[in-house]
Amino acid sequence: METCVYFLIQFFSLWCFQSCSYSLFAASSYGGASMAMVFINKAIIMQYAYSMTLVTVQQLAITTLIHMGRVVGCTKARPVNMETAKKLLWVSLFYNANVAFALASLKGVNIPMYIAIKRLTPLAVLVAGHFSGKKRPSLQVSLSVLLIATGVLIAALGDFSFDLFGYGMALTSVFFQTMYLVLVEKSGAEDGLSSVEIMFYNSFLSIPFLVLLILVTGEFPNSLSLLLAKSTSFSFLMIFLVSVVMGIVLNFTMFLCTVVNSALTTTIVGVLKGVGSMTLGFFVLGGVQVHALNVTGLAINTAGGVWYSYAKYQEKKRKQPKLSPDLEAHRR
Repeated sequence: METCVYFLIQFFSLWCFQSCSYSLFAASSYGGASMAMVFINKAIIMQYAYSMTLVTVQQLAITTLIHMGRVVGCTKARPVNMETAKKLLWVSLFYNANVAFALASLKGVNIPMYIAIKRLTPLAVLVAGHFSGKKRPSLQVSLSVLLIATGVLIAALGDFSFDLFGYGMALTSVFFQTMYLVLVEKSGAEDGLSSVEIMFYNSFLSIPFLVLLILVTGEFPNSLSLLLAKSTSFSFLMIFLVSVVMGIVLNFTMFLCTVVNSALTTTIVGVLKGVGSMTLGFFVLGGVQVHALNVTGLAINTAGGVWYSYAKYQEKKRKQPKLSPDLEAHRR
């Protein structure tokens, strides 16, 4: 099943490059996968709390799948190069730290608040860009980011289920997400790496780090015991399998969007998909107590996100368009 999903992604990726806007395909596919993954992660965490083990299984599946694809000639990804691996080591560490903290935050934060906090990523990207020498953002962008942050603060004040640990985990996840997005954009542009190659290096380099964490945190062997105990439940196995498959899809589409477009575009897509996710989050999987202050803050946060996306879209229209197709679609 995982192999079929990978082949379908490759097929539609090549098809969309030839018949429609590749950039739009990359952005929309990441948005859809990211939106679905929020609910899938919440569902699996409610039944299987060992988040690091779940991430490890996802990374093992990705590494095996791409390696097999390269062996049988289904992908043109180049063999492992140690110099490239060294350059991408930090990408891998930041990515896994982001996933681990995000999953941990979902244990104590409801979906609408989780999405609101993750909307702070554009603010973090802009701050990181400032320190890396990029030009100052426009007034519209700055004000929209401030509106996003204000909405988070107001929503938090009205959050009946406020969990300090969960909020801390989510904010830490924002930091690590910012770091790996900036590094992925830089790696794809400077080293000529395709999204599949970055995805493979990320997963390959993650495995030793994740195994060490599982051992240090004591997840193993308890995580294995619980997995075996729940293996008799068909519904759990389906959710677990879907989470692994969607983890692969989300990895691919995220790296694809960042390489084809930019780190900023990826964060904008994340903001826009959050509107739908937040609305559904009030009704799906439960755990949300509605409060006027909380809803007002979330509405302000959403308005800031939409404004931010519009401002960045206007900036991009004023610039000369630059086509940067994924090398995986060209390398034959």
